[in-house]
Amino acid sequence: MSGSEWTDPRPMSPHLQVWKWHWTMAASIFHRVTGVGNYLGAILVSVWIISIAAGEEAYGFVEGIMLSPVGQILLFFWLASVLFHFFNGIRHLIWDGPKAGFTPKVASLWSIFNFAAALVAAATIWSLATNLF
Repeated sequence: MSGSEWTDPRPMSPHLQVWKWHWTMAASIFHRVTGVGNYLGAILVSVWIISIAAGEEAYGFVEGIMLSPVGQILLFFWLASVLFHFFNGIRHLIWDGPKAGFTPKVASLWSIFNFAAALVAAATIWSLATNLF
């Protein structure tokens, strides 16, 4: 192809500036983002467990961070991330198993449900947990 010029002004490969955003696309991207967030949260839980083994001073330091407003926000979003990834994983199992829910309308509704269910479930669990302690 040397010597030939690309004359089409459109991009050779579609990208985020070309595609119109929709719920299914957002759920797919967010599923990947929450997967990374879940790994980071697992590292934080590991630090918490290690701090318990390291002694009272180390645990007190980590507990202070976790009980701070920033720590509480991070914990809530980690909970929402785990729940979204869980609900979206169920959707993928249904897509892969019985191969249902592929129509654009159903896929979009399911994506909206996953976002809403994750936030509602996280808020419910958070509310119940804070009332217990």
